[in-house]
Amino acid sequence: MSVSSRKTAPSLIQEILSHLGLANKTAAWGTLGTLRTFLSFTVDKDVQRLLRAITGQGVDRNAIVAVLTNRSREQRQLISRAFQERTQQDLLKSLQAALSGNLEKIVVGLLQPMAQFDAQELRTALKASGSAEDVAMEILATRAPPRLQECLTVYKHFQVEAEEDIKSETSGILQDLLLALAKGGRESYSGIIDYNLAEQDVQALQQAEGPSTEETWVLIFTRRNPEHLIRVFDQYQQYTGQELEEAVRNRFHGDTQVALLSLASVIRNTPLYFADKLHQALQDTEPNCQVLMRILISRCETDLLSIRTEFKKKFGKSLYSSLQDAVKGECQSALLALCRAEDI
Repeated sequence: MSVSSRKTAPSLIQEILSHLGLANKTAAWGTLGTLRTFLSFTVDKDVQRLLRAITGQGVDRNAIVAVLTNRSREQRQLISRAFQERTQQDLLKSLQAALSGNLEKIVVGLLQPMAQFDAQELRTALKASGSAEDVAMEILATRAPPRLQECLTVYKHFQVEAEEDIKSETSGILQDLLLALAKGGRESYSGIIDYNLAEQDVQALQQAEGPSTEETWVLIFTRRNPEHLIRVFDQYQQYTGQELEEAVRNRFHGDTQVALLSLASVIRNTPLYFADKLHQALQDTEPNCQVLMRILISRCETDLLSIRTEFKKKFGKSLYSSLQDAVKGECQSALLALCRAEDI
């Protein structure tokens, strides 16, 4: 058989998959998310179930959680539109009126389009004291380029560009980092290793010790692709005998140090970065539910399985058990449903 015929003829596996119901449902086939497309989805049944949960004798919170945490975001949007058509009522407003506290916040996050959810979280972070280097960095550094661009487009609904808020609410290198990430100029990985560029970047970072050299750090951290940067991090340690993160701690302080260390963590291992944030949010006497909600909602359809794996590997206890032990109240069941299962 010729090379060209091998390329065009479907493989036996492809032929078998084409006859399976899951073949064209990528959200349920090979996803690293915990929340997947519900294969037996019937929008009318879900609308009726939610309507009964809201209007029956007492609010059926369990039914609301069961529906919304077992449907993909696309399916939840279909439910919202169908609910409006059938009842002439806005589902989000109806649920907000029926719920309160953290459970209400989770439901709002689940029903919003992802770009709107991210934009609101970014706006809140930039306007809140001491959040820009943490939450804004998280959103700008971890969202895939198309998703980030959607977020920044929706941000304009606040009658301001995200870049304008970054300029007004931050300063110095932190501002430079956030602006560079918001511009989305990070290079994509071509599959070709540029050894010369990696060595140039290592030398540039070694030499960027004096004043007015911060621009070098910003450019390399925000423009190079993660695969390239991991090679730079490794070579930096080989040449200097210390991890690049240690150089950041010695060179920078305050918000800038926190932002650069967060960015380095994202580059090295994004699921581990989120596992660390979840663990930290669970350590306080009163768990930080805002952090837990933001991460679980934003990652449940992308890589929460990977985050769970890193969490168990590093801390010796599953994320599911940690949530069970630390979180109390009505929002516990929703967070556990998004986490989905125990890791043995």
